[in-house]
Amino acid sequence: MAEGLVDGKAPRTAPVDGSTHTLPTFERMAAVADAVLYEGYLLYPYRRSSPKNRARWQFGVLFPRAWVEADGPVNPGVSGSADSWYQQTECLVRVRRPDAVVRLRVRYLQTQHKQVENADGRPVESLTCDDGTVQLTFEEAVPREADLTTTLAEGEHTFAVGAPAGTDKQELPSGAGRVVRHRAEVRASTTLVVERLGEDVLRLRVRTVNEGRTADPRAPRDRALRHALVATHTLLSVEGAEFVSLIDPGPALQEAARSCRNDFTFPVLGGAPPAAAPADGAVSPLLLSSPIILPDHPQVAPESPGDLHDAGEIDEILTLRTMLLTDEEKREARATDARAAEILDRVDTMPPEVFGRLHGAIRSLSPATGTPATSAPAAEPPAAGRRAAWWQEGGDDGLSPTTDTVLVDGVRVGGGSAVRLCPRGKGADAQDMFLVGRNATVAAVFHDVDGSTRLAVTVDDDPAAELHGWYGRFHYFRPDEVVPLGGTDVPDPATATTPSPGPTPPEA
Repeated sequence: MAEGLVDGKAPRTAPVDGSTHTLPTFERMAAVADAVLYEGYLLYPYRRSSPKNRARWQFGVLFPRAWVEADGPVNPGVSGSADSWYQQTECLVRVRRPDAVVRLRVRYLQTQHKQVENADGRPVESLTCDDGTVQLTFEEAVPREADLTTTLAEGEHTFAVGAPAGTDKQELPSGAGRVVRHRAEVRASTTLVVERLGEDVLRLRVRTVNEGRTADPRAPRDRALRHALVATHTLLSVEGAEFVSLIDPGPALQEAARSCRNDFTFPVLGGAPPAAAPADGAVSPLLLSSPIILPDHPQVAPESPGDLHDAGEIDEILTLRTMLLTDEEKREARATDARAAEILDRVDTMPPEVFGRLHGAIRSLSPATGTPATSAPAAEPPAAGRRAAWWQEGGDDGLSPTTDTVLVDGVRVGGGSAVRLCPRGKGADAQDMFLVGRNATVAAVFHDVDGSTRLAVTVDDDPAAELHGWYGRFHYFRPDEVVPLGGTDVPDPATATTPSPGPTPPEA
C-alpha cells in the first residue's frame, strides 16, 4: 500500500501496513536530499534573463517514453544527466529479522508554467505593480513525493507516484492583474521487487517509470517537461535489516554488488558515517539513490546555513557573486522565482560571523612530517628530517612532483611509470571506481597537506590523455591503489616523458 500525496508531501505517519515498526527517519538525509532535488533548479544568478537559466532541469529528468525515444532507444548510464523515461535502482539488503520492513520514498519536481496577466486578463511577459514589485512569466516547479511501506517479503509492489494537473490563480495588489500557474498531469509509477539471493541477503529493485503520453514526440524539450518528473531520486530505510554499500560491500558480497544494475541513478548509504571503518563492508539502515554521483554517507557541510543556493559546497563564491548583483538584477531575480527571492533575502541579511564560516574549514589538520619517500635529494634537507608545515614559508622545499618517486610493492614509481589502476572500495572516489583495471601513466607525485601522497595519472586509452597532460587535468590515486607495470623501476628522469607545459604560443 502507498501513502497518498498531501499538498505534494507524503504524510509522516506510522507504517501503513499496520505494524508497530519504527523505521529510521528520512530527516537524517533531508539536507542532502533537498540539495539533489534542487540541483540545477535555478542556476546563478537566479534571474530569468541569465543565459544559464535557459538550460534548466538537467538531472534525473524522466520524460514520456515516446518523446525520449523519438530518435531511438536511450543508452542507460549510472547517473541521470541524460534524458530518460525510467530510472532503476538495485541494492543489497542484509536481513537481521524475519519481520524486517522497508520504506521507500520517491521525490521529484513537477514543473508549472507561471503566466502573468494584466488587469484585462491578457498574458504579458512582465508586470509592475503599484508597490514597485515586478512579476515575470517563467517556469517554476513544486516538490512531489510518495511513500510505500511494506515487509521485506519476496514479491512485487507497485504504487502511483504521479501528480494531477492543476491551476492556481493569484490576484495581484490594487487590481494590477493576476498570476496564473498551470500544471499538466504527470503519470508515473514505481515498482519495488524483492529478490532473495541468499539466506539473509536480498536484492531490491526500484524502478520508476513515466507512463505519460505526448501528443507530439517531436515537441520542444520545454513543452515535454510539462509531463516529466524532474530531479527524480529515491530514499529507502529499513528496520530489522541494513543496506550494504555497493562501493564497499565487503569480500563476501562483492560479486552480488557487481551484479546490481543501476540505470540513470547511483545508490549510496545515507546517514552519518560510522566512527570507524567496518571490517566487513559498509552498511546503513538508510540509502539514497540519486541522479548525481555521490559518496557513501554524503553530508552538507555544517558551515552552510541552510539550503543556500543549491546547498552545495561552493556557497561562499556563489554568495559573493550574489552580493555583487546590481539592484536592478536583484529586482529581476526576486521577480523570477520565490526560491530566488528567499536566497537573496538570506544573503542580504547574513550575519558577518555566518559569512565568515563559509570561507571553509580545514579538517584533520596536522603538520606534514618527514621527507618524501625516495624523493630527489634536496640541497639542504630540513633539520632533524622534518620539513616545515605546508602553510609556513619553505613548506614545499625539496618537493619536485615530476621527479619525486614513491615505493609501491618495492618498485620506485614516478613520472613516466606505467601502472594499472585498482582503486579500493573503502575511501575511494565513486568516479574512480569506473577506472578499475585500466592502464595509466604516472605524470607526477604530489604530497598532500596532511602528509599523504597522491599519484597524478592519465589513462592510456583515453583519446584526450595528451590534452589532459597539457592542462594538468589528472586522475589522482593513492600509491596503494596502483600496480606497477612494465618494469622494476621508474624511468630515468632524463628520458622519462613528463607532461608538456602546454602548447607554445606563437611569437608576436
